[in-house]
Amino acid sequence: MRGPFADGTPEQGLQSPVTPAERYRQSLAAFDKYCRATYAGKSFAELPDDQKDKIISGLEQGSIMLDGANGQVFFEQLLTNTQEGFFADPVYGGNRNMVGWKMIRFPGARYDYRDWVERHNERYPLPPVGITGRPEWAPKPT
Repeated sequence: MRGPFADGTPEQGLQSPVTPAERYRQSLAAFDKYCRATYAGKSFAELPDDQKDKIISGLEQGSIMLDGANGQVFFEQLLTNTQEGFFADPVYGGNRNMVGWKMIRFPGARYDYRDWVERHNERYPLPPVGITGRPEWAPKPT
């Protein structure tokens, strides 16, 4: 969090004195302001899905300019955090009910599934397991 801050390579990630929480606050406020100014006072949530897709694509491509925030950097941060939450172990608060893992058939934190690593195009027969095990393994509250 100390300078100098320069544009880093993709491998270095974003170099900035702004924390992720500050970036979200600034970017969400600028994003809401943009939507309301551009779409007759409507918030992003009030817009039809095709319009939302157009706005998100504009952020991704850098064609939408936000006042006081970089829309493309905001999009990248939001996408990264969404992926982290969707594919992380549920113990961390995302990927509820292991939906991300079930979707891609990831076995999760199983002790050993080496026998299956080279078995391409075969469905893995067991459900995913999180760090703390499966919910049905937990003792029932008394």
